[in-house]
Order: sequence, then structure tokens, then C-alpha cells
Amino acid sequence: MKPMAADSTLGAGAPALWRQGWLQTARPCRSPNFGERPANACIDLIVLHSISLPPGVYGGPEVEQLFTNQLDWQAHPYFQQIQGMEVSAHFFIRRNGELVQFVDADARAWHAGDSCWRGRRNCNDDSIGIELEGLEGDPFEVPQYQTLSTLCQALRQRYPIEHMAGHEHIAPGRKQDPGKGFDWARLQQALGWPPACFPRDTWGEKFSGS
Repeated sequence: MKPMAADSTLGAGAPALWRQGWLQTARPCRSPNFGERPANACIDLIVLHSISLPPGVYGGPEVEQLFTNQLDWQAHPYFQQIQGMEVSAHFFIRRNGELVQFVDADARAWHAGDSCWRGRRNCNDDSIGIELEGLEGDPFEVPQYQTLSTLCQALRQRYPIEHMAGHEHIAPGRKQDPGKGFDWARLQQALGWPPACFPRDTWGEKFSGS
């Protein structure tokens, strides 16, 4: 994997978009839950997730606390089901579109678990994990799609992104997020990427004959 230079910009005179693997338009909230990617890993996959803590509750600090190992397991009965988990994603998009980054995108975040996509197992090794604040199956907000589209374009400037999938696609039967409430057609239209970048079951009418 050969990322763009750390001081890459959007154009002459524009502020730096990336500092190493940190996106300068995201609010940093550093997680200790990460590791090195395998040598020669090709970061060509974006994995979309959904998360809310407690489930269906939005706007609180709990997701950030989970990813930074600061969640009070006794604060809610649901938290006891996930007690002791050490997980992370590279990015988190709140309902209002705010973008938070937990892990250097050059590093390996812990978001995919047991997974397989485009003939490769262990998707953490060569993917970028993006969490959307939401409940699987429920709709997401317009500002989230706007931030997600901008983020995906920024990632493709730095990394050789060729694939995008949901957690439900890379871990079928085990995960169901982001779920049926996620509007893949909206994202596909915003990005303008080829149909082959997306799981076939997300193709809308626009791509059905491709």
C-alpha cells in the first residue's frame, strides 16, 4: 500500500487534507484499540457499520467511550452484554454529520471481526471502518450521507479504494448493519463510482442493467 504524501492537498493553496493517516476535517478522539496492518496491505475496502449506545439512543458520549475503553459497564443494563469488549473503527459519523476519527487510517482498526470480502479474509487488515450513528434497519440522516460521501472521496484520494460493503456483507449471518435503513442508492449517486465498487444486492435501478 502506497498512500499519498502526508501533506497532500485538494489544490494549490488549499490546507492539507491529511496528516499521515489523520483526516484534518475530522475531530480526533484517539483509541488505543488498533494495530499494525500486515506488510504490503492494500487498503482498498471501505466497510460501513451502524452503532448506537444504548441501542437507539443518540447524541451521547457512549460510543466514543466504548472505542476509547472508558465506557461505564454499569451505566446501562445493555452495556453488560458487551462488557470487556475492545473495539474501534477509523471513523464515526454522528446524526448531525459530525465526523470523529479514532484510529490513524494507515493503521488496523478493530471493526470487522471474522469477515471475508473480495476473496480475502480478515477484512480489518486492508479496510477502513466507518461507523454511522444509528440503529440497524432504521433510516439515517441527510447530514450523515453528506459527510459520508465527502469522507469516501477523501479516502479515495489517499488510498486505492475499489470496494465498499456493509458489515452485513462481509460477515453475513453474524452482522446485520448498517441494515435496510441505509440508502445505498443515495450514496452511489453521490459518489458516482462504478457499480462494481458496491455489493450487487445494493445496486438500484440505475445499475441493474450494468
